[in-house]
Amino acid sequence: MSTPESDQRHPLLDRLGQQVRALRARRGLTRKALATAAGVSERHLANLEQGQGNASVLVLNDVAQALQSPLAELLGDVTTSSPEWMLLRQLLAGRDDGALGKVRQAALQALGESADAQSQTERKQRIALVGLRGAGKSTLGKRLADALGHEFIELNQEIEALAGCSVAEIQALYGMTAYRRYEQRALTAAIESHNPCVIATPGGLVSELSTFDVLLKRCTTIWLQATPQDHMARVMAQGDTRPMGAKAGTPSKEAMADLQRILEGRAPFYAKADFSVNTSGQNEDATLKLLVDWVAAA
Repeated sequence: MSTPESDQRHPLLDRLGQQVRALRARRGLTRKALATAAGVSERHLANLEQGQGNASVLVLNDVAQALQSPLAELLGDVTTSSPEWMLLRQLLAGRDDGALGKVRQAALQALGESADAQSQTERKQRIALVGLRGAGKSTLGKRLADALGHEFIELNQEIEALAGCSVAEIQALYGMTAYRRYEQRALTAAIESHNPCVIATPGGLVSELSTFDVLLKRCTTIWLQATPQDHMARVMAQGDTRPMGAKAGTPSKEAMADLQRILEGRAPFYAKADFSVNTSGQNEDATLKLLVDWVAAA
């Protein structure tokens, strides 16, 4: 038997809510932080994420269907701005990630953006570690750099040097958009001025596709994986409990759920790395050996 609440739900609104939740998780934002940035109430955002969005969305969908057009075209999405874009959308629709990856590589070659032999050699000498906070990027990155005789770069420190203030101050004073600009500038500067090197990247770098694309093209990337429980425990062991909402040394259920959503949202992007190693269930020395062996083989 249906309830009044379930009668109000619509598949489009459900998908919209899921997409908002996924994007929020990928960017590592709490619902409160997103509501504040968007200038809407937290309650309104919660309703949107739960599939109870404004009925105007359904009106737009009805108009799009009447026009026999995708909703994206009605909203002016760039991939509907020309016949070539739309034909590309039609060609790629329904393809799996493997096929899409091949198309992307072919497109890079066709557009003259694929790396030459020298660039490929330089790329192999730059090792970038990606993953959530608590994966071991700083600790293992420093040890890996020492083992290889490379320079170690903590990208957050480069960002702070460039901005002249802490990461927290950049985000508080200028907002996340400004922080992402500093992040890309710091990454590009580090790549162009340090080779060979090992770079520990911020966990949210994959949220900005243009920055992540630079990383994939110009660095050999390694995803340091760990369980959500290990991510949480390691961050708390460092004495930083604020982002996790932890009290008295114990993370809340909501904090753990947020962490799991962030990991799920970013995992497909981290998985684009050249190599991955799970840092859970094995000691630091064993993980370091895996990394050194892989770099030598690569």
